[in-house]
Amino acid sequence: MSWYAAYTQPRSEVKAAHHLMEQGFEIYLPRYSKRRSHARRIDTVSAPLFPGYVFVAMDIERVAWRCIDSTVGVSYLVRRGDRPAAVPADVIDALRATEDDQGHIKFNLVEHLRPGEQVSIMGGPFDSLVGTFARMNDRERVVVLLELMGRPTPTVVPRELLRRCQ
Repeated sequence: MSWYAAYTQPRSEVKAAHHLMEQGFEIYLPRYSKRRSHARRIDTVSAPLFPGYVFVAMDIERVAWRCIDSTVGVSYLVRRGDRPAAVPADVIDALRATEDDQGHIKFNLVEHLRPGEQVSIMGGPFDSLVGTFARMNDRERVVVLLELMGRPTPTVVPRELLRRCQ
C-alpha cells in the first residue's frame, strides 16, 4: 500500500478526509497548532499543515481509485500522467514521528536557525512570504527581515509560523 495526495476544495480538508474514511480509505491529514487573532482575541486552532491536501493510503492495483475524484470535498487525486503520483512513505512516517499527544506536528526549527537563513512564514498576515531569519525576540516571537517596499524590513513573527526554506 502506498500514499497518494488528494487535492481538496478550498478549506475542505476535514470534510474530504471524513468522506474518504467513510469510503474505507486510510487517511492522513497532518495538522499543526496555529495562533489566530480574531476580534481582539488570540487563540490556538488546529490547521492543516498542507492546506488543500489530504493523504490517502491505497493499493492502486486493487482499489477503484478514480472514485476519489468524485468524493465530497475532493477536487482530484494528484497524478503524474494518467496514474496517481505516490508520496514516499518515509515522508509520511517522518511527519507522524513529529506529532505530539494531540496529533499536531511540532516544529523545533527556530532554535536551530542561524541569522541569515531563509525562512518561510506559514500563516498570519505575511502568509507564504519568504524572509531572512534575524534573531529571536523572546520565547514566542522572532525577528524576520522581509523584503517590503524594496528594502529589508524587520518584522516580528510568532515562531511557530516559521519554516526553514529548503
